[in-house]
Amino acid sequence: MKTTKFSGVLTALVTPMVEGKVSSGDLLKLIHYQIDGGIDGIVPVGTTGESPTLSHEEHAEVIACVVETVAGRVPVIAGTGSNATSEAVSLTRKAHQAGVDGMLQVAPYYNKPTQEGLFEHFSAVAEETDKTIVLYSIPGRCVIDIGVETVARLYSKYPHISVIKEAGGDCDRVADLRLALGEDFTILSGDDSLTLPFMSAGAQGVISVVSNLVVKEMVALTRSVFKGDMETARDLHLKLYPLAKVLFVEPNPVPIKAALQRAGILQSAETRLPLSPLTDKNRESLFGILSQIGY
Repeated sequence: MKTTKFSGVLTALVTPMVEGKVSSGDLLKLIHYQIDGGIDGIVPVGTTGESPTLSHEEHAEVIACVVETVAGRVPVIAGTGSNATSEAVSLTRKAHQAGVDGMLQVAPYYNKPTQEGLFEHFSAVAEETDKTIVLYSIPGRCVIDIGVETVARLYSKYPHISVIKEAGGDCDRVADLRLALGEDFTILSGDDSLTLPFMSAGAQGVISVVSNLVVKEMVALTRSVFKGDMETARDLHLKLYPLAKVLFVEPNPVPIKAALQRAGILQSAETRLPLSPLTDKNRESLFGILSQIGY
C-alpha cells in the first residue's frame, strides 16, 4: 500500500472549553498528548472541534495555537468548510495565511447543491490556495455525497485537491474512488469503526475521533496494515471497536470529551449548545468500556 504525506492517523481534534470559553491550556495539553503518542497529523476546527459554534475569532485562534505548537512535526489540516461558498473561501484564505498544511472541506450542508454546484463550490475554494484540500463527504450530516466523478473532475483540474475523508460507510465507494483516482490520491476513513475495512479496500488511514484518547493504539493499527500484519491490525480493531461505537451513542464530540475528562486530559467535558451533556446511562456505558481497555 502506498503511503502519502497525509496517510495514517490524523486526529479530528476536540476544542476544549471551560465556562463557555476555549481553554488554551487544555488545548496545548491535548496537542502535546497527540504528538507524544506518535500521531501522523492533526485536524483542528472540524465538526469534532465544534466549528459550527466557534466564532471566526475563536476558529482562527485555535488554528494558530495548533500550528505554533505542532511546529511542523506533523501535518495540520484545518477545517475551513461551510455551506456558504464565500465563508469557505474566507476561512481557507485565513488558514492558508496561518501556515496550515491543508484544509478540510465538508460538502455544503442543508443547501443540497447539485454535483455541478459542488464542483463550482470546491473550485472556488481551490483557487484560494495551493495547499492540500481534503474533501469531506458525509451524507449522514450533509444529505449529499460528493460523487466519485466529481472528485475525479476536481482532482484533474486542481491536483492539490488530493485527499478525501470518506464518511459514507460504504467499502464499495472506497474501491470506486481508488480505481477512479489512482494510487497518488489519498483516501481516509471518516469512521473509526471502519478504519480496517476501508484500508482493506484501498484507504490509507483515518481522520479519527477515538485517537483524541487512544493515540498509540490507532497508530499501531494503521501501521500494522501498512506492514501487512493483518492479524495485529484485526486484534486492535476488535479491541477498539466497542469504544468506536459507544463514542457515537450521542452526537460527537459529547462522548469523546467525557472520555478525555475521565482520563485527566481535559479538565471539563463542556460542549456548546445545541449539544448537551452526556446522559448518565450513556456515561455509564462509555466508562465501562474505557475501563475494559485500560482507560
